[in-house]
Amino acid sequence: MNSKENNALGRELILDELFDLSLYQTLQKVNSGDLQKTLEELIPIETKHYAFWQDFFQLKIDRLDFGRRLKLGVVAFVCRVFGEPAVYLILEGIEVYGIRKYLTIWKLYQNTPLAKAVRAVLEDEFGHEDKIVSGLEQRKISPERIRNIFLGFNDGLVEFVGAVGGFFAAFQDRRSVLIACFTGAAAGALSMAVGVFASSGSEEEMQRTALGKEEFLSGAVRDAKEVAHPFSSAVIVGVFYLFGAMVPILPVFFGAKSVFLSWALGGVMVVLVTATLSFLSGMQIRKRVLTNLTLVAAAIAVAYAVGVFVKWKNIA
Repeated sequence: MNSKENNALGRELILDELFDLSLYQTLQKVNSGDLQKTLEELIPIETKHYAFWQDFFQLKIDRLDFGRRLKLGVVAFVCRVFGEPAVYLILEGIEVYGIRKYLTIWKLYQNTPLAKAVRAVLEDEFGHEDKIVSGLEQRKISPERIRNIFLGFNDGLVEFVGAVGGFFAAFQDRRSVLIACFTGAAAGALSMAVGVFASSGSEEEMQRTALGKEEFLSGAVRDAKEVAHPFSSAVIVGVFYLFGAMVPILPVFFGAKSVFLSWALGGVMVVLVTATLSFLSGMQIRKRVLTNLTLVAAAIAVAYAVGVFVKWKNIA
């Protein structure tokens, strides 16, 4: 790694630590109870890591760049609106992102004279911070529920951003487009719910078997909450599929006579949902957003082409 690449990496690491520290300090002031205590424990850890990377790379950075300042404002606003569940979700997202980031750093420095120093801070990151965030006795959110919400919403959104264009190309009549959209959305939501119920039912049986085996071997009774719940998962996915599908449908419902507003609104929501999922799973947000927008654009092109073909053949 040359000097320019090393400085760029150092700048990213320091700014990430400063962002996390700034976020914890901001949230600590507006929360109370166990959550406030958790944030108070995280602040000195993040302060130490922030100082370590500045010394390590010999870079002094005491101000966030514009992008991270904007991100800090948005995240803080979301946390204030949605309360503790949002804060715990974001803490977990930061933890996942941090693990991926630091494993990459370790690969770069594990065979260098700096490996010992890097390993020390990474062990602290993976150990102490993980204990605080992941070791909470009572979770404020259900990872399975969050996954089902985004699974349903994203599928409905992506499918109907393309489908609305295809219906407009085929029918060129707002009333017919709405009938096709509502019918398709209802059928799609039911199909998604049934599929999730079937797959979650199989998962539930496997989890209960594994749980029974662990209880037999250890003699300890495990919490049944760890087992998947097929019916609730199916309902959540189905309902949020409808919510996602309604995003591109609503402009038509309120009088839009072309598909462009549906595409624009759908595109904005695809960016927001993809960015949220990428943040929570530790992925590169920009890369993931560009990939999903490309896929959505391809879906729009295919659906619209099919609609034009149907109209041309007078099938509709």
